[in-house]
Amino acid sequence: MFEKLKKRWEINSNLQLILILITFSITGSLSVMVRKPIFEYLSIGPETNLMIKIIMSIIIITPAYQILLLIVGSILGQFRFFWNFEKKMISRFSSKKKKNTIHKEA
Repeated sequence: MFEKLKKRWEINSNLQLILILITFSITGSLSVMVRKPIFEYLSIGPETNLMIKIIMSIIIITPAYQILLLIVGSILGQFRFFWNFEKKMISRFSSKKKKNTIHKEA
């Protein structure tokens, strides 16, 4: 399984793989932790509608995760990997958007 990941991500070192996996773990936890103070600031609490909480969580966590991925990745010496990872993700979203636009125009 780890060899498959190394091949897919085009890395050779087990240490680099471990640092990348640690980065994903830390970033996931931190992005969820960022939500709490923002919810408090916006006065979103237990009485707030569940749909509002879900939508606001997505709006807060998604960009926080992307930014934290680069920060934590940089701290662990994996900026180049995560910068390329982010560019691939963005290109996937933009290419889907372009495809949808092309289909709508036709």
